[in-house]
Amino acid sequence: MDLDLKNKKVLVTGASTGIGAAIAENFLREGAHVIIVSRGSNKLFLTERRLKNNFKTSEIYAECCDCTKTSSLNQLRNRVEELWGGLDIVVAGVGDGRSTSDSIPDEQQWRKTWDNNFESALLTSRTLLPMLEKSKGSILFISSIAGIESLGAPVDYSTAKTAVIAFAKNMARKLATRVRVNVIAPGNIYFKGGVWDKKIKSNPESVKKIIATTVPMNRFGTVKEIANAAVFICSSKSSFTTGSVLVIDGGQTANII
Repeated sequence: MDLDLKNKKVLVTGASTGIGAAIAENFLREGAHVIIVSRGSNKLFLTERRLKNNFKTSEIYAECCDCTKTSSLNQLRNRVEELWGGLDIVVAGVGDGRSTSDSIPDEQQWRKTWDNNFESALLTSRTLLPMLEKSKGSILFISSIAGIESLGAPVDYSTAKTAVIAFAKNMARKLATRVRVNVIAPGNIYFKGGVWDKKIKSNPESVKKIIATTVPMNRFGTVKEIANAAVFICSSKSSFTTGSVLVIDGGQTANII
């Protein structure tokens, strides 16, 4: 299916590895031009190099940006203006589920988790929205099923991901004729170097039991499965979709009312 994404200008945050990197790669497969963004690490530039080697006809840039800081995002916006003069699609994928098991994490931990998972989405939207309004574009947030149901995830992480969903739905109503706003809520997604990879290495039997007892499809999801959905929902083939939350979790929340 031709998703009509050729030459579209796309920015993906949290894209050095994992879901973000896979989403960027899928946009490139559709002929889009992509900026991948993270706070900055060898992984970001290794991903940039790999993508440039594989997609020689697309423009690909890696930009360091701390999406929890307005000043850093303003610099990113200026860089986008310099490179392209505008944007068609933004994927806000910054997130971090690492926290404590406390019923209410302490103030420092809560602020860190909130900034990484909600403020990054808010500030990215606030900074880049004028470009999307100009192009009548699309913004996609990556939340989590932990933002929909109580599943034992850290309280601060779950709360922040719930806030992302509420934020996106309210934005979608306000911007319905100008910018489409949607959310993907992944379940348990495996990728090398990710949280589940580390848990498997630490206690493989425990992880095997968790997946067998909580996920009806009895397996992890893949970053490619999330990326396939992300590219479609941002494309013109999904032009009547806004304010939606697409759950991709192998049926894990299917029996929860």
